[in-house]
Amino acid sequence: MRSAQRRALVGLLTVTALTLAACSSGGDSGGDPNAPVTLTINVFGDNFSLPADRSLYDEYERTHTNVKIVENRSDFGAHHQNLQARLTAGSGTADLEVIEVGQIAGYVGQPDKFVNYLDQGVDAGQWTPAIVARASTADHKALIGLPTDIGGLAMCYRTDLFAQAGLPTNRDEVSALWRTWQAYVDTGNRFLSRAPANVKWFDAGGHVFTGVLGNEKETFYDGAGELIVERNPAVRAAWDLTVGAIKAGQSAALPEFTPEWNTGFQQGQFATVTCPAWMMGYIRSNAAQTAGKWDIATIPGGSGNWGGSYVTVPSQGKNTAAAVELAKWLTAPEQNVKIFKTIGNFPSQKSTWTMPEVADFVSDFFANAPAGKIFPASLANAPAQVVGPQSGIIGQTFSDALNSVEQGTDPNTAWTNAMNDIKAATGTG
Repeated sequence: MRSAQRRALVGLLTVTALTLAACSSGGDSGGDPNAPVTLTINVFGDNFSLPADRSLYDEYERTHTNVKIVENRSDFGAHHQNLQARLTAGSGTADLEVIEVGQIAGYVGQPDKFVNYLDQGVDAGQWTPAIVARASTADHKALIGLPTDIGGLAMCYRTDLFAQAGLPTNRDEVSALWRTWQAYVDTGNRFLSRAPANVKWFDAGGHVFTGVLGNEKETFYDGAGELIVERNPAVRAAWDLTVGAIKAGQSAALPEFTPEWNTGFQQGQFATVTCPAWMMGYIRSNAAQTAGKWDIATIPGGSGNWGGSYVTVPSQGKNTAAAVELAKWLTAPEQNVKIFKTIGNFPSQKSTWTMPEVADFVSDFFANAPAGKIFPASLANAPAQVVGPQSGIIGQTFSDALNSVEQGTDPNTAWTNAMNDIKAATGTG
């Protein structure tokens, strides 16, 4: 999940200060598997639980009576920045650390700082080769993260707002409105011509930009690991289309995972949102009163992916054996299915995709949308995207740049600023 939950650039002073606060659990089991142990897990969102529901952790504690699990949540950017600072310092990590798919490449080059799951009896064949490769070293001798979920990609939309604007509400008819991303923007102009007062077409330009690139194999890096963001025509095309939609007044200009964004969901300030599977849980937990007003349509282009995460065990921890067992359990098919049904994170385990609990799953919150079929279909022809060490930071840089356009910055200036920030972040300037 992915996904969410995120500001990727955090001040150095904040990071430095936070590294002083140790997050790892104290004590060592001394080799006794039954000794009491507290396992801490650092997450950046609804990776395994909703804020008010720790049922999955409770289930593990019932069958492992000596284990107590403590979850710590932080902002996406702060989470990853702090993890790197603590790895560098050699202390302070949690027993388990979740890393988002766009960030994992930046940690794969530090395999000595994580437990190698291939030495822990893990069968990597449970997942697709592409999913495993992202968390594996180049020689495939080390696997530092177990996949938790995969995003898939769809479009969530408000049926009540569509009806008020004279657009169809049936999900098949809605899907037919936007076979391409340009058609999506064109439909947005139709919506705005009859939309309720103060309602926009989408939440933020960064989400449209990410969705457009969701079906591209190479975006910010090529297969050889070279940074190609500035000269990749697919990136520029996604930028130009998104800027055009912003200039047409389609964006609510609500940066993701902010209080204003949450309010936008709650008050119906936008009609559509680019929607990986994990977004279902986010909408449900932050705008419960909108149940039944949402539905899910096909993503423009028909396929794509956004998000996914890995759970790692830093080698500096004092309870690595117990942490590995918890990581295995959290990413097992049975737990994958439970998380999908309660949160919406689409399971990464191949064996789950045809299970009736997944394939036949419908979401009552989203007007009984067949989520168990929509998200696998979006993944069927989606390419295995190339990600690089700074993919997450680059993506956030574009989101910030598009938000500046929404606030009035000239698009060409915003593009230039983004390129400069990317060069600085990647050391290529």
